[in-house]
Amino acid sequence: MPAKPDNISCVFYYKKNFTCTWSPEKEASYTWYKVRRTYSYGQKNDICLPDNSASGNHASCSFLPPTITNPDNYTIQVEAQNADGLIKSDTTHWSLDAIMKTEPPEISSVKPVLGVKRMVQIKWTRPVLASASSTLKYMLRFRTANSAHWMEVNFTEEDINGDETYNLTGMLAFTEYVVALRCVAPHGLDLWRVLRPAEADGKRPVQLLWKKAKGAPVLEKTLGYNIWYFPENNTNLTETVNTTNQQLELYLGSKTYWVSAVSYNFLGDSPVATLRIPAIGENSFQCIEAMQALLTQDRLVVEWQSFIPEVDTWMVEWFSESASKSSTFSWESVSQARNWTIQQDELKPFQCYNISVYPVLRNRVGKPYSMQAYVKEGIPSAGPVTKAENIGVKTVTITWKEIPKSQRNGFISNYTIFYQAEDGKDFSKTVNSKTLKYDLHSLTRNTSYTVQVMVSTRAGGTNGSRITFKTLSASTYEVILVTSLVGGGLGLIILLVAYGLKKRNKLKHLCWPDIPNPAESSIATWCGDGLKDKLNLEFGDSMNTEDRILKPCPVPSELIDKLVVNTENFLEEVSTEELRKSQENIWEGETMSM
Repeated sequence: MPAKPDNISCVFYYKKNFTCTWSPEKEASYTWYKVRRTYSYGQKNDICLPDNSASGNHASCSFLPPTITNPDNYTIQVEAQNADGLIKSDTTHWSLDAIMKTEPPEISSVKPVLGVKRMVQIKWTRPVLASASSTLKYMLRFRTANSAHWMEVNFTEEDINGDETYNLTGMLAFTEYVVALRCVAPHGLDLWRVLRPAEADGKRPVQLLWKKAKGAPVLEKTLGYNIWYFPENNTNLTETVNTTNQQLELYLGSKTYWVSAVSYNFLGDSPVATLRIPAIGENSFQCIEAMQALLTQDRLVVEWQSFIPEVDTWMVEWFSESASKSSTFSWESVSQARNWTIQQDELKPFQCYNISVYPVLRNRVGKPYSMQAYVKEGIPSAGPVTKAENIGVKTVTITWKEIPKSQRNGFISNYTIFYQAEDGKDFSKTVNSKTLKYDLHSLTRNTSYTVQVMVSTRAGGTNGSRITFKTLSASTYEVILVTSLVGGGLGLIILLVAYGLKKRNKLKHLCWPDIPNPAESSIATWCGDGLKDKLNLEFGDSMNTEDRILKPCPVPSELIDKLVVNTENFLEEVSTEELRKSQENIWEGETMSM
């Protein structure tokens, strides 16, 4: 296989050609090349075949008019092929405005001016392949032959369709000079926009911004700018505005618009810069998948990754969050790179900057990827305001508020809670930057504590206000439990007293029931033989009628005890029928005695 072509470089020679070169490696077998180009913002494509002869320069190829379109973005890929196969280079992207060059002017003579001291006249031929402008910007450099210090003179010359001259004064007599002349190529404008929401009448404000293209030389003062815009596919509605400012507020409809701008001065007009304003609701493509900001010595570097390799033009926006967007808004175009660098002294320290990167593919602008960055961080200007909530016996919740961004001076990295009991040991807890409350546990009952929260950035931390709280001697649950028990007992006593007052006899019977006195019971006389034996009563035939009458007699104390103790068992043994029979016997005896 042939080696993969690399080190591809392209140059746009104004009005002449678009030439690309690459670095071929020594091949074991003969290799021929082919260059593929996409142009007209991706609408057209063609190929270029270099001189692939053995003696030709087969590492360079040029595209010629009329297929050279400016302004435009080209896509270039080089193919290498030999007998073993074919391999393609990486795809490269080129903006013609950024790589445009003109042929240098050719100096024909440098001669002293007769009759004038210390003056020489420089004559040159105007470049044929130069700007169409009627005037050109030149830079003349000169120095003495034995000096390394160059002096510069900038001037303009009109197109007189022939040789041009310039008289250089202040020269030293009998001194040899070295002279160089350069023609400055024309540069267009960088054009950008800020889209705002549509208003009630359907019109949407669009802030149009422009500035000199990056890399453009410092020309004479610009006299003004011409701006024209029209709805897509309807140039009959073109409107033109002339202004001396570098921004313009437009009110456009909901459809897609095209905006063009040129700057002008006494040298002529700059190349046209064109920008497409998307329709309301148009879906924009997205290709940036990650972005990061790095601080390297005295610079801030923003890098991003894209999953669409064809995109190689980007627009970077940045502004300070602490100031109004309109006063600090800045933007810059980036081509053929996926990073953006800015000097630290161009940004203010301790201020948060919002940075957005927009991908630009042909004439369409994609969705931005945004992030925040500090060029230098400091400790916060103030600490958080702290409160103690949900105070318990052994727990408390510490809460605090975020400090305003204007006081942060950097990204908040963490919060640290410091707390201490009276005459006790210091404790601390550290939480992440998203936490705004923390529960403290294992505190001592009925004890005063002091709490303070510190907010920290990479540069250090600042303590907030100091607060004091005291834990409870009893928890709410304990208070409720004790109150419930005491209250329940008092309630029960009150109910009993009220009930006793209302029904005094029932309460007395309930609390102090009546217990029969066995000594006064007549149940002993109802008993049969068993009781007679206890009383030693003996009845015989010789007893008279008076003796047969049952008379009261003393009852032994042991029987009384037995009756008192075994009343229930005794009653169970004596049936109702036996009691009835005993009563009948008694009554019969009394009747007979009568």
